[in-house]
Amino acid sequence: MRELPTGTVTFLFTDIEGSTKMLSSLGHEYAGVLSEHRRLLREAFQRRGGVEVDTQGDAFFVAFASAPEAVQAAADAQRALGEGPVRVRMGLHTGEPLITEEGYVGLDVHKGARIAASAHGGQVVVSADTRALVDDTDFIDLGEHRLKDFEQPVQLFQSGDGLFPPLRTISNSNIPRPASSFIGREREVAEIVSLVRGGARLVTLSGPGGSGKTRVGIESATELISDFKAGAFWVPLSAVREAGLVLETIGQTIGAGGDLAKHIGEREMLLLVDNFEQVIEAAPDLGAVLESCPNLSLIVTSRELLRISGEVEYPVPPLAENEGVELFCARARMDPSDAIGDLCARLDDLPLAIELAAARANVLTPEEIIERLSDRLDLLKGGRDADPRQKTLRAAIDWSYDLLPPEEKELFADLAVFAGGCDLEAASSVCRAGLDEMQSLVEKSLVRRTGDRFWMLETIKELATELVHSSGKEDEVRKRHYDYFLDRARRAHIAGDEGDQHLELIFSDKDNYRAAFEYAVSGDNVERAADLAIALELWWGALNPSEGKQRVEPILLDQTLDDLRRGHLVRIRGETLAMTGDLDGARQSFEESLSIFRHRKDAQAAAMALERLAQHHTQFGNLGKARAYVDESAALAGTFGGYLLSALARIEYKSGDQGRALDLLQDAARVARETGLTWCENNALINFAELALPFGRIDESDEAARRGLAVAREIEDAQATIYGLGLLAWVASARGDSRRAGMLWGAIEAYKMTGVNTVGWPEDEEKYAAAIVKAGDTSFEDGRTEGRRLDIDRAVEVALS
Repeated sequence: MRELPTGTVTFLFTDIEGSTKMLSSLGHEYAGVLSEHRRLLREAFQRRGGVEVDTQGDAFFVAFASAPEAVQAAADAQRALGEGPVRVRMGLHTGEPLITEEGYVGLDVHKGARIAASAHGGQVVVSADTRALVDDTDFIDLGEHRLKDFEQPVQLFQSGDGLFPPLRTISNSNIPRPASSFIGREREVAEIVSLVRGGARLVTLSGPGGSGKTRVGIESATELISDFKAGAFWVPLSAVREAGLVLETIGQTIGAGGDLAKHIGEREMLLLVDNFEQVIEAAPDLGAVLESCPNLSLIVTSRELLRISGEVEYPVPPLAENEGVELFCARARMDPSDAIGDLCARLDDLPLAIELAAARANVLTPEEIIERLSDRLDLLKGGRDADPRQKTLRAAIDWSYDLLPPEEKELFADLAVFAGGCDLEAASSVCRAGLDEMQSLVEKSLVRRTGDRFWMLETIKELATELVHSSGKEDEVRKRHYDYFLDRARRAHIAGDEGDQHLELIFSDKDNYRAAFEYAVSGDNVERAADLAIALELWWGALNPSEGKQRVEPILLDQTLDDLRRGHLVRIRGETLAMTGDLDGARQSFEESLSIFRHRKDAQAAAMALERLAQHHTQFGNLGKARAYVDESAALAGTFGGYLLSALARIEYKSGDQGRALDLLQDAARVARETGLTWCENNALINFAELALPFGRIDESDEAARRGLAVAREIEDAQATIYGLGLLAWVASARGDSRRAGMLWGAIEAYKMTGVNTVGWPEDEEKYAAAIVKAGDTSFEDGRTEGRRLDIDRAVEVALS
C-alpha cells in the first residue's frame, strides 16, 4: 500500500445505497456487479492520487493530499458508474488527522464518515473545510446539519448537479441531545438498533426507575433517525396520567390534528414513547395505531410490559462494572479507585444512583459516601417483594434528600405538585422557592433545568410526592398550585372577546393546567373546576376540543352549578362540538347558552353566544339570520369587536360583496391588534391575504400575509404557518419571482414531511398549486430544491425577509 498522506488530508468515504435490496434482487449476479463497482472506483481514485486506507464490504475509505483532486475523483467515479445498477453515496471532509500504526485517528475521520452516511446514492456531499479548498467546481449549499456525535451543526455542500431528497441527517427529529456525555451501553444500543432494523416494530425497554431506559432509548433512536424518511420523534409521557390522553399527546408531538393513525398512514416514522408505565391501560390503543400504520416503528420505555401483539421486550440491564466506574469518574471528575468500584457495586451500577452519588463527591470522599449509603440501606430496607434495584435506588435518593438543609427539603417535596415542570415564577409563587434554593437542588441532581424550566426525573419525583403527601400539607400546596394557574390562565386572557392575550402563559404549562383541573375535580369543588375550565375556554374549545368536551361535560351534570358558570360552560361545549363536527349539537348549545345569559341579563356573555350562532348560520348559508345575530351581538356588546367584524366579513363574502368583506377583515385585524386578540388578528390577516390576491391587491395581500405568518409563529399555530408560507409563495408567483415562489413552496413540502398538523390545508392545495407551481421552470425548480433544505424557522425568516 502507498504511504498515507500527512498534514492536511482530504478523506473520501463511499457506500452503496440499498446494497441488501440489490443483493436480494440480483442474486448470484451481485458478486460480479460489486467487483465491477470496485474496479471503476479504484481506477478513478488512483488516477487522482488517492490512497486506499480501508475497504469493508462495499465501502471505501480513501485519502488524498489534494482536496481538488479528491472532489474530482468523486465526480469521475460517479460518472464511471453512470446509470448502472449501483448507486453510491460519497462524502468528503478535509482535516489534519493524527497517524498511528493503525492508520488515521481523530474526529476528522468520524466526520467524513458521518457526512458520507448523510448522502444519497449518486450524490457527493462535502464539508465546508473541503469546499474552501476547491475553486473551480460548482457546489450547492445544503445548509447547516446536525451530525450524530457532533455537538455543533456542520455546513454541508453538494458537489455537482442533481436533485436529491433532504440529507439523511438527524435534523428531522425532536429527539433531545442530552448535555451530559453518554457512557457505556454501546452493546445495548447496537442490539436495540439491530432489533428495529431487523423488523421489530415494537421494542419495549423495560427495567426499574433509574436504570437508564430513557437515555438508552434516546441514543438508540438517534442512531435510527436516518432510517425513517418521515423522521423520529420523542414523546415524553411522564406528565400524563390519563390513558385517554396518550394518543392525543403523541398527536400533538408529531403535529397530527385528528385521527393519529390516519395522519401517520404510510409514513416511515419512528416514535420513542417514554415513561409508559403510568398509562399502561392505553397499550391496546397504541397497538391499534401500530397495526394500522405499516411503516411505523415504536421504541417504548416502561417499567411494565405493554403485553400487546408484536411486542419485543428488551430488559435494560445495569451498567457493566467498568462503565459504572467510568460514569462516576466522569461526573465527579475523579480518577478510578477501588472505593469507587465498591460504591458503584453497592448502587447496583444503576445510572441514576451513580449520578446522585457523584453529585456529592465535591464534599464527601467515595469512602464517606459508602458509609452514609450503608446506613441508609439498613434503615430503608424495602419489603421482601420489592425489586432489589429499586431498594438501592430509593436508598440513594433518600440519602441525597437527607443531606439537604431544612428549607431545601421542604422545597423539594413541594415541587412534586408540578406536572411537566415549572418556571421560576411558578415555583416561587406555589412553593415560595428562592433562586438559590432552586439552583442548589439543580446542582445536587435532584432537580433538572432546561432553558427556563425546572423539572424532576420521574423516579425522583415519586419520592418527592410521597414526602409532600406525608407532610400533612399536600392539600395546601395543591390549592396554591390551583390558585396560581387559575390566575395565570386569567392573565393570559384566554376567555372572552376583549383584552390582551398572552398565550405564552399557556403553551408551556398545559400539564400543570390539567393537574390543577384534576385537583378541583378530586375535591368535588364544582366551582373551582368550572372557573378553570372557563378561564381556559380557547384552549379547550379551539386547540383541544375532544379534551375540552371531556372536561366540561361532567361539570354540567352537577345540579348545584350556578347559572352563570353553566352558561359559559354550555357555550364552551358548543365550541368543542363545532370543532369536532357535531354542528347541530353546537347550535343547540349556543342557543341554550344564549337563553341562560338573556335570563340573567348578562349582555356581554349573551353577545358572545350570539357571535357563535352567527358563525354557525353563516356556515349553513342562513345569511339573514346570521346578520341579525351579529347586529344584536354588537348592540349588546356596545361595539363591533374583532370577532364580530370577522363574522360580518364572512357574511358579506358569502353574499357576494368581496370588496366589503376585505374592508371588514382589515378592520377586524386592526381592532384585534388594538385589543390584543392575537388569534383573531391572525385569522383576519390570513383570510384577508387569501381573498385579496384574486382581486389583484397584491401589495396589501403581501403585507397581510407577512403579518399573519409572524403572528402564526408567535402563537405556535402550525396550520396558519403553512397558510402564511403558501400565501407568500402565491404573492411571489404573482409578481413573477419564480425562484422565491419555488423556495417557499419547497419549504412547505419539507415542513409537511415532518408530520406537522396540516388540517384544512389539503383541501386548498390544488388551488394554491395552480397559482404557484411552474413545472419545468428552471428558476422555480431551483428555488424549490433550495426550499426543501430549509427548516421551518429559516423558511419563515426567508418568507418575512
